[in-house]
Amino acid sequence: MDLKARTRVWRDGKMEAENFPAARISDYLAEPDTIVWLDLCSPDDEGLRVISEEFGLDPLAVEDAVSRHERPKLDRYEGHLFLNAYAVRLVDDSGALESHEISAFVTDRALVTVRGDEEFDIDALVKQWDASPDLAEHGVAYLLHGLLDLVVDQHFETVQSLDTAIDGLEDRLFDGDVPDREAQRRGYRLRKSLTLLRRVVLPMREVVNGLLRHDLEIVPEAMTPYFQDVYDHVLRATEWTESLRDVVTNLQETRIAMQGNHLNQVMKKLTGWAAVIAVPTAVTGFYGQNVPYPGYGKQWGFVVSLAVLIGTALALYAVFKKRDWL
Repeated sequence: MDLKARTRVWRDGKMEAENFPAARISDYLAEPDTIVWLDLCSPDDEGLRVISEEFGLDPLAVEDAVSRHERPKLDRYEGHLFLNAYAVRLVDDSGALESHEISAFVTDRALVTVRGDEEFDIDALVKQWDASPDLAEHGVAYLLHGLLDLVVDQHFETVQSLDTAIDGLEDRLFDGDVPDREAQRRGYRLRKSLTLLRRVVLPMREVVNGLLRHDLEIVPEAMTPYFQDVYDHVLRATEWTESLRDVVTNLQETRIAMQGNHLNQVMKKLTGWAAVIAVPTAVTGFYGQNVPYPGYGKQWGFVVSLAVLIGTALALYAVFKKRDWL
């Protein structure tokens, strides 16, 4: 069995040991007033089988834990809960979104986290717990709160980063120039990242709200305000994500409208210059006829035709310029 595991045990609200062999988990669970955390990174089938037997986990939940790209959710099984969520971050400069899936089995005295890769910052989760040791007396709810608080805070930070990136794109759109290809490509990436983030953030409302249900008896009354605070952060991230979706859509429509207006301006100027050129062409064509006309064969006739040509061109230019057609 190949297990990349991290472990911790708390007794009476105080951490007693960490990074002990996973085989000792059953010994600690047999003792009163203990809660255990087990973290698995990319476990193999044999390792998951042993762990599922150790904690009495449902096979369907175990299958969801090893399956990739499950939606964020909270499922209830006999004897435990299964939670699935995503940690996300916006890649600098590119506008792409990175997401890392984490699953958790929640029993009355243990929390088992399963990560698909090393990218999820498990050390940040440990620091989250260490930052509030006074809550450890509340058991597994303390561990679960730390996990959800970390994930939701990352969601909020990512939404904020997206908002900043979209503001930069908006400034670039209204700087007086038509958006170049790189700006259009970046806008597309941000729109795609926002869509992916929405799929991750929105279901978290159901997850946290489900944990607050009294019939689950997971969150004690003393921890309810902390979970309610996480829920408020989820709602803010959700509302912010939805508002950014409207902003990106409006930016896309504005960009298309600006391109259309720019094209109209170009066509208007081309048409105006074509008219300015057309009249002198008509004058020179008239005086180029092989028939007698006033001033034909005379020097003053050439002067008159040249004056008519320049005068009409200047008059058309002045009229078009006044009407902002040029």
